[in-house]
Amino acid sequence: MPPTIEQVIAAIPDWAGRTVRAERIPAGLTNTNYRVEVGGTPYFVRIPGAATDLLAVDRGNELHNTRAAADAGVAPRVVHAIPEWDVFVLEWLQAGTMSNAALAEPGVPGRVAAVLRRLHAGPRFRDQFDMFRLTERYLGLVDERDMAIPAGYREHLGQLPKIEAALARHPLPTVPCHNDLLAENYLDDGERLWLVDWEYSGNNDPTFELGNTAQELGYGGAQVAELCGAYFGEASPALLARMRLQMIMSDVGWTLWAAIQARISTIDYDFTGWAEERWSRAAAALDGPDFEGWLAAV
Repeated sequence: MPPTIEQVIAAIPDWAGRTVRAERIPAGLTNTNYRVEVGGTPYFVRIPGAATDLLAVDRGNELHNTRAAADAGVAPRVVHAIPEWDVFVLEWLQAGTMSNAALAEPGVPGRVAAVLRRLHAGPRFRDQFDMFRLTERYLGLVDERDMAIPAGYREHLGQLPKIEAALARHPLPTVPCHNDLLAENYLDDGERLWLVDWEYSGNNDPTFELGNTAQELGYGGAQVAELCGAYFGEASPALLARMRLQMIMSDVGWTLWAAIQARISTIDYDFTGWAEERWSRAAAALDGPDFEGWLAAV
């Protein structure tokens, strides 16, 4: 069982004998998060959820990459770590959590591109991330435990090798990527964006990072092109097509993540509905009139 916040506070020697106040942060789909004030100084405490190893979360990789991202200047610094519980304490950023609406405002895709370029130019991460392999792993777990997945999912699996083969024709160098950039993993301090929650981080194709966040943020065609152009300096048909294929793979993989969460998570959240939403979007793209053209352009 994960530790309580009281156990975590008691396990940090620097906090002994000091005035400590803890407040639960109602956010996150996997872990339990707290704002803890110690002698008036705020910190962020992350306690991992149960059975997250089934989601392919490697806590050693996460901690290493969180520190690397902080060195790159895009993430808060790790202040304390308790390896036996996979708990860590981060410096508290005076920044607001972003939303899809805020990240869709004019000019913001350029700010997103800027923080991603800074991350991608930073220290290499420990492990690699490959959504094709992660999807295979998730599907094996789903089959092993007879978990429900959206209708039509298996019937589309034959299209995934086409995407992988197309992307492999002219591969891009891998860079340290977050890989799970929904809106809530961006913070804004009024001057710049920060990134948090490095559970699925790893070295990856940068167009997966761009495609994943464009998909999670609900970006339309103009915003996808703006993000691409701001990151690469151009929005060529090949780069846009690469992002579009990666947007599909983002939904393909996270659909299974949500199906697994629906079985194992203790958080009160509609993971089944989340899976259905992601899959309906992926299926529409796989069956859509532009799919073959994206493959050819890449």
